[in-house]
Amino acid sequence: MKLNIASLKNKSAWEAAGVALPKYDVAKVAEQTAEKPIWLHFGAGNIFRGFIGSIQQKLLNDGLSDRGIIAADTFDYEIIDKIYKPFDNLTLNVSLNPDGSTDCEILGSIVGALKADCGDKAEMAKFKEIFASPSLQMISFTITEKGYAIKNTSGELLPIVESDISNGPEKPRHAMSFVAAMLFERFKAGRLPLAVVSMDNCSHNGEKLKSSVMTVAKAWVEKGFAPKEFTDYLESRAVSFPWSMIDKITPRPAKTVEEKLAAAGIEDMSPIITSKNTYIAPFVNAERPQYLVIEDDFPNGRPPLEKAGVYLTDRETVNKTERMKVTTCLNPLHTALAVYGCMLGYTLICEEMKDEELVKLIKKLGYDEGLPVVVDPKIISPRAFIDEVVNERLPNPFMPDAPQRIATDTSQKVGIRFGETIKSYAKIGKISKLKAVPLAIAGWLRYLLALDDNLEPIEVSSDPLKDELQAKLAGIEIGRPETVGEKLRPILENETIFGSNLVEIGLGEKIEEYFKELIAGKGAVRETLKNHL
Repeated sequence: MKLNIASLKNKSAWEAAGVALPKYDVAKVAEQTAEKPIWLHFGAGNIFRGFIGSIQQKLLNDGLSDRGIIAADTFDYEIIDKIYKPFDNLTLNVSLNPDGSTDCEILGSIVGALKADCGDKAEMAKFKEIFASPSLQMISFTITEKGYAIKNTSGELLPIVESDISNGPEKPRHAMSFVAAMLFERFKAGRLPLAVVSMDNCSHNGEKLKSSVMTVAKAWVEKGFAPKEFTDYLESRAVSFPWSMIDKITPRPAKTVEEKLAAAGIEDMSPIITSKNTYIAPFVNAERPQYLVIEDDFPNGRPPLEKAGVYLTDRETVNKTERMKVTTCLNPLHTALAVYGCMLGYTLICEEMKDEELVKLIKKLGYDEGLPVVVDPKIISPRAFIDEVVNERLPNPFMPDAPQRIATDTSQKVGIRFGETIKSYAKIGKISKLKAVPLAIAGWLRYLLALDDNLEPIEVSSDPLKDELQAKLAGIEIGRPETVGEKLRPILENETIFGSNLVEIGLGEKIEEYFKELIAGKGAVRETLKNHL
């Protein structure tokens, strides 16, 4: 049994292995999609394959759609070459249930895979053809928060973006420049309508996406690469940038899952690590709970997503559900577990959930400090959501998620995951009440010193600001709190990182105090948690 379209004909073997197959003709859907595409997605990683792909799979299985999704990647082209093309774009989706059982399904809903490489003429021609197609209803994104960043912490355009602006729409390299260039193609094809949908974990994601695209587009207009009508088109009702909230934990491929699939007779399931350090496999293992809430603003129509469990609602409700999850009920807990877990020697989030101090930390973070200032979106209960996270999702022993993965790009996340709660407490004049939030931030800064609680070296996960932040912390010595001096202040004052000046609003001093406790010596991380929880 191999993961390809030809092998799908061997239904009895797949069924014997406990694998559900698509209930539609995958090749026919691919053909129909090529003729009249409706959906293209940027970001070909696991959450797209295991979640977004499963949404369209349900619509196809139920006869509610006859076309699939075309995947595109702007960052790691090896994913397309090594995970998509060799397997006919199929994905083996494995749901990890808390009771130890798994549910396996082959997803055939992703019917094409492209590399957003301006140097590849053939690929660019395909993109231009898709964007010029009147049938295209939406493009969506799971490119992580940093994918939308076009400026550095000082507010200056990144060199790659400056280069894209100078070179014009024919040679875009940054993801946002590429999207702007493709929207220019759609503009030239007759100002065709389109929904441009961010599905990433960041506050006001649609707004961030639009802002970045518009920055590039306006610069092209100023330089004469595009007419003023192009930006008018992007600002018109023809193009929407809906907001959304997405939630599903999709960890790296698990060895136990790989072995289970091999034992069932399924071939070639070995994961790969790309040259850009992406951990990916022909299969996706993920938890069963999943949530997607989207602002219902689609100028050219859309698939009946609500029939596949997606909440379609207004912008205000999306904003409330996103704030609930990203700032209170899941993401802050994840980040706190990540940085402290790395320092305390953990390699699995589920194992951390057996640690008394860490459980106290995230409960205080979520229940005591987060819930009092979160707004109830009504469509999902915040308390029920966080109960599920704490009691079922994070402790799931069959979810092989690592704190080292969650700790990736933390500098891009802290402003969202903690910043909104901080602003809420500052607004009501109760900033001094916060304890878990400053503990989490101090823990992240301590983690950047690249030593665990036993003072053994650890590898700090990749982060675009890692070198810059570690340089600011240089000279701080464990066991010598006096070496901290004023080194934390410039970081804590950085509104780009935290969303506000933490020193100015009265939280900086507490973070500095906690940080000094955390570097008091060997075992100080554990001792600090015990002292304050």
